[in-house]
Amino acid sequence: MSKYFVSAIGTDSGKTLVSAILCEALDADYWKPVQSGMPRDTETVQQLVSAPIHFYKERYLLNTPASPHASAEIDSVNIKLSDFVLPESEKLVVEGAGGLLVPLNNDDLIIDLIAQLKLPLILVSNLYLGSINHTLLSAKVLEQYGVPVAGIIFNGEPNPASESVILHQTGYKCLLKIPRLDQVNKAVVQFWANQLKAQL
Repeated sequence: MSKYFVSAIGTDSGKTLVSAILCEALDADYWKPVQSGMPRDTETVQQLVSAPIHFYKERYLLNTPASPHASAEIDSVNIKLSDFVLPESEKLVVEGAGGLLVPLNNDDLIIDLIAQLKLPLILVSNLYLGSINHTLLSAKVLEQYGVPVAGIIFNGEPNPASESVILHQTGYKCLLKIPRLDQVNKAVVQFWANQLKAQL
């Protein structure tokens, strides 16, 4: 596959870093359908990727750093699932907002957008106390919605006990284990992109 949706078990799990690594590994274009607040994740990925790729404009660019449904209400915007059209790109990485059950409006969640776009998902799990529960809950939701999962990427300090039980319970393929990084730049993204290529 050369098109993926990147989501995570929560906010600040490392979706943007993983998206940049994926874009670099695949020479894939990037799209963030909904951005709440600044800085824009699109700009961050632009700064981290060396490959000459295209960056698609957000469908909704909201001002307040909050859940999309709350940020949209502040901006007097009504987010509609029907407004999201997948860009016509042969290779594409789509980055979600927050976790799977983050609301876009009163009725629709990020998982509904993922299901509508019909892309395989890469789940990012950052390792902390409670991350097993959050990861397995995310896996159950993905199963209920019938979303195909291409694999999982662990981000942060290694925790073999957590990683092994997550992989055993979900059956997911581990695509990458990114340790805690002191700095993130183009060279770091290129290094991890090279590691990821062999797994995709």
